[in-house]
Amino acid sequence: METMRISDDQQLREIKEKFVEKFPHLRLEFFSEAHGLGEASTYKTKYDDELLLKDIRSIHNEGDLSIDGQTLTGDFESGFKSLFGVNVQVLRKAGNMWIQTTTTDRWTLDQQEKESKEKGLYK
Repeated sequence: METMRISDDQQLREIKEKFVEKFPHLRLEFFSEAHGLGEASTYKTKYDDELLLKDIRSIHNEGDLSIDGQTLTGDFESGFKSLFGVNVQVLRKAGNMWIQTTTTDRWTLDQQEKESKEKGLYK
């Protein structure tokens, strides 16, 4: 099982890059407002990639976060919030757009990756 090291001194960009190493057809975004299972995040609340994690989070734990492909998307997002105090949303490429995975929060991260890759958008 692969993990991402999460600490205050990381830029959001660094965390996103680590996520994309494991899931190259997905994207991770950080938001100031929380969202529930099956709900979208408002893009006007999206954080800039250059911010440091310590500047946006309410829980300042350091640790490792599992990025196992069998993790449900919604569980990954809620785990990030509960462990590190940060609101995240997984996005998947659909056509020429990135969509929030709101209706597929019960899919595994591997299923999200496969769906995006199989659409033939990454040749």
